[in-house]
Amino acid sequence: MSTNRYIGKYPVIGIRRIIDARLGPLGVRQSLEEQTMNMAQAAAKLISDNLRYTNGEPVKVIISEVSIGRGAEAAKCAAQFKKEGVDITLSVTPCWCYGAETMDMDPMTIKGVWGLNATERPGAVYLASVLAGYAQKGLPAFGIYGKHVQEADDKNIPEDVQEKILRFARAAVAAATMRGKAYLQIGSSCMGIAGSMVNIDFFEEYLGMRVESVDEVELLRRMEEGIYDEKEYQKALAWAKEKCPIGFDKNPEFVRKSKEEAEKSFEFVVKSMVIIKDLLRGNPNLPEKFGEEALGFNAIACGFQGQRQWTDHWPNTDFAEAMLNTSFDWEGARETFITATENDTLNGATMLLEKLLTNRAQMFADVRTMWSSEAVKRCTGYDVEGHAKEAGGFIHLINSGACAIDYCGEVKDEKGNPTVKPFWEMTQEDIDACLKATQWCPADNGYFRGGGYSSRFLTKAEMPATMARLNIVKGLGPVLQLVEGWTVKLPDDVTDKIWKRTDYTWPCTWFTPRVCEKGPFKNAYDVMNNWGANHGAISFGHIGADLITLCSILRIPVCMHNVPDDKIFRPTVWNSFGMDKEGQDYRACQCYGPMYK
Repeated sequence: MSTNRYIGKYPVIGIRRIIDARLGPLGVRQSLEEQTMNMAQAAAKLISDNLRYTNGEPVKVIISEVSIGRGAEAAKCAAQFKKEGVDITLSVTPCWCYGAETMDMDPMTIKGVWGLNATERPGAVYLASVLAGYAQKGLPAFGIYGKHVQEADDKNIPEDVQEKILRFARAAVAAATMRGKAYLQIGSSCMGIAGSMVNIDFFEEYLGMRVESVDEVELLRRMEEGIYDEKEYQKALAWAKEKCPIGFDKNPEFVRKSKEEAEKSFEFVVKSMVIIKDLLRGNPNLPEKFGEEALGFNAIACGFQGQRQWTDHWPNTDFAEAMLNTSFDWEGARETFITATENDTLNGATMLLEKLLTNRAQMFADVRTMWSSEAVKRCTGYDVEGHAKEAGGFIHLINSGACAIDYCGEVKDEKGNPTVKPFWEMTQEDIDACLKATQWCPADNGYFRGGGYSSRFLTKAEMPATMARLNIVKGLGPVLQLVEGWTVKLPDDVTDKIWKRTDYTWPCTWFTPRVCEKGPFKNAYDVMNNWGANHGAISFGHIGADLITLCSILRIPVCMHNVPDDKIFRPTVWNSFGMDKEGQDYRACQCYGPMYK
């Protein structure tokens, strides 16, 4: 575990115990107190046992001090939750209660309701009643109801209910964690890439974040004036020289850097990473006179412009970007820093959503080339197999070095399967495996005249993965597209033949989608042909359903996905916007608009 690197506390989930208010001679309320508390305790344990904040600590869950049968008790609960910093509420009940009197009326909390499916008391009736109230008052809430009838004394949570509670809580914690944090753009727009033209309204209105900006020259100022921790820099440099081997130089002799220039360039890129970390989180160990710089920007994500004004003269920051996105450095295993190359703010925001849902490192990549089965056969003689064969090919994901090196595929889980782990599960053996699989090749001096280094590794494993991307469409606003699939393992000779057709010094991953008959998912070509931008954010695992739930909280419609309909979980009121799920999503997001506007 690590400390909370952000200003303010992590979001807290509050469990509201909803109960029938009738005390009366037959003790209706009294007879329900224990059962209601059991539901609350079971839900709290489920969440705290399974969900963690980005620093590895279990998500904090508190239970209302009073059971809530009337409006006065709802107010007492609200006062308690305000004091405790609750951003998310889950109301639980086994019985009928007074809907409008007991509901959570705070417009800023993220709301879920679990009504017990049991015959003794009508928990489902309350659930339907209070969800109707939420809909009528314009407060979207997630309804949770099990498929099968339970016994009244059953303290277990059915699997389908567990899945919905955790999906709701995971997405809600992700949404609430972003509030009040910053996206730090270092530099500005890059080479005409639309995503690097920061849309401040999007970050403020949809994510609840602020945008901070510093010029890239700030790195040079801090280097020249000694505004960094010299002790940390020397530790970082020694670690990098030992652990990060230099790869081959692809540049022709007449433009290669000299040995002395290469040495200075390596020192420069390591120092750049030290300084960018300081910009993001602050550093109390800076020289005493630099108290303003020691504050940092409370940034939960950042982007570095780089090309071309910076990289035409100074070494690129591929080393810094890749290692910030990676789950370890000279500090050992630690929480990742979401960093977008070319300051692609929308890809950085997508990486942030994925990180907050998974607590894992994320991949930044160009969605570079779609290789059809026929093209692979023509160029290499190889017949693609497995998932790639089903999809009719695969997509080449490659960029100049900003990808987390966790994606080399060399880390294994307890069953020996390749994986990307949360940082708190990373062992020294895992860290060494990633470092061993990665070289740092001198930068392509055609692209990067100032030199620098790019990471080079190959994802040598099949792993479940989800590629996603936020785009902003004029007249519509933000939309998210996603595709679940797998990384692809090819024979080494096949990889070499097609990798060498592009830049052989950059990290290389082959990705193929899970195909289906829905929309643009019949084959890999359709996915590539419908992708909305030049970059993609790739996360380990099939997390499409979680992304859909999170986007519904943020009021961002999902325009393209291959998630089965039975896994889609959005606020219940979405059902009132038509019968087709995609149309529901667009109309509901338009109706409610961004939460922070």
